[in-house]
Amino acid sequence: MPRLKYASVLRVVVILGLLCLWIQIMLSASNGVIDRDGDELMNLNDTSEQVLALVPPELHKYLTVHNKNITVNSTEKANPKNVSDIRRAIHRYNEAQTIYNEDIFGPVQNDTIIIAIQVHTRLTYLRHLIVSLAQARDIDKTLLVFSHDYYDEEINSLVRSIDFTKVMQIFYPFSIQTHPNEFPGVDPNDCPRDVRLEQAIKLKCNNAHHPDLHGHYREAKYTQTKHHWWWKANRIFNQLQCTAGHTGMVVFLEEDHYVAEDFIHMLHLLRSTADRSCPHCEMLCLGTYLKTYQYHTNGDKVEITPWHSSMHNMGMVFNRTVWNNIMELQEQFCAYDDYNWDYSLLHLSQNRPKRDKFKVILCKGPRVFHIGECGIHHKKSNCNASTVISKVQKLLQNAKSYLYPTRVSATISAGGAKHNKKLTKGNGGWGDIRDQELCTNMTKVDRQMRKYIHFA
Repeated sequence: MPRLKYASVLRVVVILGLLCLWIQIMLSASNGVIDRDGDELMNLNDTSEQVLALVPPELHKYLTVHNKNITVNSTEKANPKNVSDIRRAIHRYNEAQTIYNEDIFGPVQNDTIIIAIQVHTRLTYLRHLIVSLAQARDIDKTLLVFSHDYYDEEINSLVRSIDFTKVMQIFYPFSIQTHPNEFPGVDPNDCPRDVRLEQAIKLKCNNAHHPDLHGHYREAKYTQTKHHWWWKANRIFNQLQCTAGHTGMVVFLEEDHYVAEDFIHMLHLLRSTADRSCPHCEMLCLGTYLKTYQYHTNGDKVEITPWHSSMHNMGMVFNRTVWNNIMELQEQFCAYDDYNWDYSLLHLSQNRPKRDKFKVILCKGPRVFHIGECGIHHKKSNCNASTVISKVQKLLQNAKSYLYPTRVSATISAGGAKHNKKLTKGNGGWGDIRDQELCTNMTKVDRQMRKYIHFA
């Protein structure tokens, strides 16, 4: 082959090789982004100028991202702790039951509205939830209880910076974080999710004889959510000293919710309407999963209907009387093969001896919104929190003239087919005997116990 022709071919081969190498690198980088956990992706988003423009300047402090290496206070730094340190810190804070800002806003009363917020790791969403709470009328008369299943100093610093009402933090002590290599976390001898029963028995892996109703074995990241919700409710109603005589309303929110400024006003209207028109309505609900919102026609309307888990679990509200009714069926809640806390409640609702299903009175113009694009069930690669938050902000801005109604009109609905469909079986994920026993044992920790039972 002539030298010139050979050199030309060689150049082409080298160029093609370099091109292939570049494509491979780009694909690897792309896959690295796609495979990232949704929480991490979402937390990388900065708050857009569009969103900040609709937030009062004095509340921008809750949206400020601080360097993780800064000193949080004189005794704790934001650098990662080991598991033993985290367990000790969790025990210390749970024991102390500190209520921040109580000296400013007064002690918790028996009718104080308690807002229970379940927190994982989605810091960006939590920042915006706090901003929305800060703008709510009468928020200074409430107690915010942040319930965490992940100990993080940046999250703690944000929560403890709240200065507009009373605040308490509680920490779920049986988390994956605090039990990384043992139950309730992931034990190295746990059965793989999709292994067949016969193979699991041969492997002698944990709980081999008890897969869920779909033949799968437990996944800790899913079971934790139900455990955390159940522990949080038990903690608030049965274990905190400040709630020993509490008879008021408890509002259940999550870190990726966003509230309207009149949500407390609407909560009082729902309660008074229920007392007058539906004394047997156990649940109140401030949020609905709608595609469109028509506040000019629904801003002052409420609906009475059978409670359904997937439709009425956002901004759900109930009191101690309802909790006591739930506790009567606690064994059913803990034994039901469904890793979702809300579907487990629906199972109780549909199987209460000699009693009707839970009824709910809800806002047809919602006052609680879901802003979470990413989370445990949604792994999107384009998790931009600002996009959804901006939509909700503009929605509420446009609906401002329809907020704070002086009264509401109630309609009674029998519910659609989905409301009234009888649950024949759960969604699974809860076949492990250890999960059922941990759930049951959570109800046995009372106010007098000074130490938590350790489940290993």
